[in-house]
Amino acid sequence: MADKAQHQGLRYPWDTPPEGAEAIEVAPGVFWFRLPLPMKLDHVNIYALDEGDSWTIIDTGFASKRTKALWAQIMAGPLAGKPVQRVVVTHHHPDHIGLAGWFQTEHGAELVTTRTAWLTARMLTLDVQDTPSPENLAFYRSAGMAADIYAKRAVDRPFNFADVVAPLPLGFTRIRQGDTIRMGGRTFDVHIGNGHAPEHATFWSRDDNLVIAGDQILSSISPNVGVYATEPMADPLGEWLEACERFALMGRDDHLVLGGHKLPFTGLPLRMRQLIENHHGALRRLANYIETPKAAGDVFASLFKRPIGEAEYGLALVEAFAHLSHLHQTGQATRSMREDGAWVYQYKGSDNG
Repeated sequence: MADKAQHQGLRYPWDTPPEGAEAIEVAPGVFWFRLPLPMKLDHVNIYALDEGDSWTIIDTGFASKRTKALWAQIMAGPLAGKPVQRVVVTHHHPDHIGLAGWFQTEHGAELVTTRTAWLTARMLTLDVQDTPSPENLAFYRSAGMAADIYAKRAVDRPFNFADVVAPLPLGFTRIRQGDTIRMGGRTFDVHIGNGHAPEHATFWSRDDNLVIAGDQILSSISPNVGVYATEPMADPLGEWLEACERFALMGRDDHLVLGGHKLPFTGLPLRMRQLIENHHGALRRLANYIETPKAAGDVFASLFKRPIGEAEYGLALVEAFAHLSHLHQTGQATRSMREDGAWVYQYKGSDNG
């Protein structure tokens, strides 16, 4: 969900991101790169930390010829030919884990990530489907997907993880909440977020002001928080808010937050308040909007306050479903099934005030 961040109090040390194989040194021995993505959110931020005789990289970009070519330029240029010996992946989404397996098999790198991220990514790379699964189609109907978009998705080849994620060989190193990891001459505490992706790793330096946040904390957009057919009764919004409240207690104004998208920034306490209020505000709007029963596909105008195009429709639908389901699971809305198979939600107020 895009949000109108109040930029007063947020500071952006670099107005212009790096391009191509260009690097920006954001802290001693820590380099920021930006790799392209073929979608509306057209980039992912990658970070390289100097280990002396090698590099640790944070996230990888999509598995594509274009991205591999850029990595070749990066490794020969800013990384000075030193090997990438470790790949740390913040979460399982393709733009972050896409080339992790390639770094393992082609470059002998160690993969470090959370167990849930690795298991989910490996499962999805092995689950190639040429036609939509019955479960996905049933989920689309339950969310009230627009009839014209449903008709198209019912016959089109669905997106497959394996399209943009290199095969993941067996073997990874697990990190979990409370661990520490040494990277780039610094000791980082591992703190786990949820909501945008299950068991999403963030890294908080003990030695300076760096926070490597992946998609858990972004400067000017709020990460997508969605429900999917894999777990239709999940409450990722509740998990997202819990993580935000926890991180809000840890944030300092001088923290330099290195996110997976957009620009690095300082002013973390304000940003955490914005991220939390963004979703509480959305829930308030939604509660008013569902005085009469509505499905996820019916509430875009209230939830997002902007037009949703076909390219964004899928992410908008799963986020709308997540917000409605959160109201239902916290006792603030009832739900019933419409004749067309869609769950419709109606606000009833909080049972506990």
